[in-house]
Amino acid sequence: MHESGENYLETILMLKERNGIVRSIDIARELNFSKPSVSRAMGILREKGFITMEPAGEIELTVKGHQKAGEVYARHRLLTTFLQTVTGVDEVMAEENACRMEHILDQQVVDGIRSFMERKNEQRRK
Repeated sequence: MHESGENYLETILMLKERNGIVRSIDIARELNFSKPSVSRAMGILREKGFITMEPAGEIELTVKGHQKAGEVYARHRLLTTFLQTVTGVDEVMAEENACRMEHILDQQVVDGIRSFMERKNEQRRK
């Protein structure tokens, strides 16, 4: 899946958690994209089985979509925490950089970061 598709799925998941309902206009506002761009992307995600769209315009993640969005969001949170911990940057800068990084890192690198953070957390508990 392309970075843009991952961003859309992650945004849908976050908006759903925050607002309880997600429509194309909500996504457009959140990402600062045009409504036609979002509508086109939603069509592609629907065709690929990641979302469903209700007649009233509500967007729902399918099981497949929720799984993928959850993976992307978990990677985002991991990288944000990693960047804050290792570099000492503030949360806003860590979030912005994590958002860019989460789509390009190989899974083996993400797994290595996760292992590093788990070891670091274990050391703190001792």
